Amino acid sequence: MQGSTEETDVRWMQHALKLAQHAERQGEVPVGAVLVHEGKLLAEGWNQPISGSDPTAHAEIVALRNAASVLKNYRLPGCTLYVTLEPCVMCAGAIIHARVDRVVFGASDPKTGAAGSVFDVLNTDKLNHQVELKRGVLAEPCSALLKSFFAAKR
Repeated sequence: MQGSTEETDVRWMQHALKLAQHAERQGEVPVGAVLVHEGKLLAEGWNQPISGSDPTAHAEIVALRNAASVLKNYRLPGCTLYVTLEPCVMCAGAIIHARVDRVVFGASDPKTGAAGSVFDVLNTDKLNHQVELKRGVLAEPCSALLKSFFAAKR
């Protein structure tokens, strides 16, 4: 599968980290997401629920919406989603509905993660689509960004 090499995964996760830093500068929880199709950037997003007064405006959802708009299709087969934090249940559901092939994430989320940490929505055999997962790409910088953000809030 194109885009599945370690070097490529790191490159796209670095892009997602830059988006997470952008979110942080806007006062949002620093999470960034990038959707790649056939080795090219299709769409990106960062957390925007606070600025947009939209509880669904997680980085993944924003990127999925942007990609669907570009492709004029709510299905996104052949895409890889890179996200700095393990998707939550809402985002995992959207990833399933969009038929994203692969998710690569950085930091695990032991409180709300739905890609294996708390729930395993992306790979349950109870749904009609399972997603290839790669965990822990640039986990340390992804986690450090979140930790420093929340430490500064305390």
